[in-house]
Amino acid sequence: MNSLLTLEELINTVLQKMDEMDYSKQTILNYRRFYRRFLEYANSREELYFTEELGSQYLNVKYGCTHDTIHESSPTKRISMQVRYIRVLGDYQIHGIILRRKLGPTATSECPVLFKSAFEGYLIECRNQNFSEQGTYSKSNRIRHFVFYMDEYGIDSYEGISAIMLSDYVKTFINYSSKAIAANLVAVRCFLRYLYLNGYTHENLVESVPRIKNYYAPAMPITWKPEELKKVLSSVDRGNPTGKRDYAILLMVARYGLRCSDIKNLKLENLQWVNSTIQFQQHKTGRFILLPMLGDVGWALIDYLKNGRPKTISEYVFVRHSAPFMEFAPNSAMNRILVKYIRDSGISITRETPHGMHSLRHTLASTLLAENIPLPVISEILGHVSMKSTDVYLHIDHDRLRECALNPEEVFNE
Repeated sequence: MNSLLTLEELINTVLQKMDEMDYSKQTILNYRRFYRRFLEYANSREELYFTEELGSQYLNVKYGCTHDTIHESSPTKRISMQVRYIRVLGDYQIHGIILRRKLGPTATSECPVLFKSAFEGYLIECRNQNFSEQGTYSKSNRIRHFVFYMDEYGIDSYEGISAIMLSDYVKTFINYSSKAIAANLVAVRCFLRYLYLNGYTHENLVESVPRIKNYYAPAMPITWKPEELKKVLSSVDRGNPTGKRDYAILLMVARYGLRCSDIKNLKLENLQWVNSTIQFQQHKTGRFILLPMLGDVGWALIDYLKNGRPKTISEYVFVRHSAPFMEFAPNSAMNRILVKYIRDSGISITRETPHGMHSLRHTLASTLLAENIPLPVISEILGHVSMKSTDVYLHIDHDRLRECALNPEEVFNE
């Protein structure tokens, strides 16, 4: 859209747009300082226009950044903002607007007035349809992203939505994974269908949103070594109330492979002390599950409930340890608990180090597989609806995979 703008003109246009979008003065100042140095670098190389190659070269020369700024996220927090500064120029040159790349900050931004009533109406319909709170939250973030794009694109009425505009929006997903693209397109279709059915638009534009084939290709599970997991659990200070809670949470995920949503939703009534079981309905699948109360888990729960849990009227087992002492919010990130104790344990952190609670679930599956537990049993323990979800763990059973290897000489000699 703005390929004919010189680099200096592009920078001035971007800074002016940021001012119109009510970016803070300090943020604009940070961008301005960076762009001044970038422009000096471009002038020294007699480069008049912005190119992706020029931006990548600058990041490499000044910050040692060698990754693809379009398709890869920044490798470290140290240069994440510098990469963002360059990406803003590239985005504006291609799309003519400043894209909001992260959905998180978008979720806390006020929805543009023009689209607010329809957006809020759609959320009400989601609740009326009994969609899960987590699913509605994720979809609403993606729709917000679409709404902000329409606002910045210059759409002044719902009738201004066109197939061309939708095509331009899809182009902004250039650095998204196929799974993320599919999720965003589904959210947009749902919102467009709502607009049509409720009279906001006279044309049903759902079919104007392209469809992509999202092949099932789950990422390779990342697991912990037994000694590393033991080191993380040992680093928890169980002498203070928060440590008692965090230890019980980590232990339940490591021993049972529970999802974070099930940990958050676990209620006191789910702990059946009489028959030493834990019984609850899984949040993701809706299936009822019954687990034996393992010894170390039971004692960790008792220690927390008797000596660590704040006095509260909450019916949930695990609560926040800052007032008000209520249950975790549905969208609170429990991964921070694990990250804290990874750091405290002194384990060397690399890009390959597992950071999410789900890695403890993967580790349990890997351990059970190594102990010759049948896949159907592992699937039942993890609460998978389909065996297809469990099959992926076969890919990390290296010992058995080696047994499947063929000797080329034996094959060719036959």
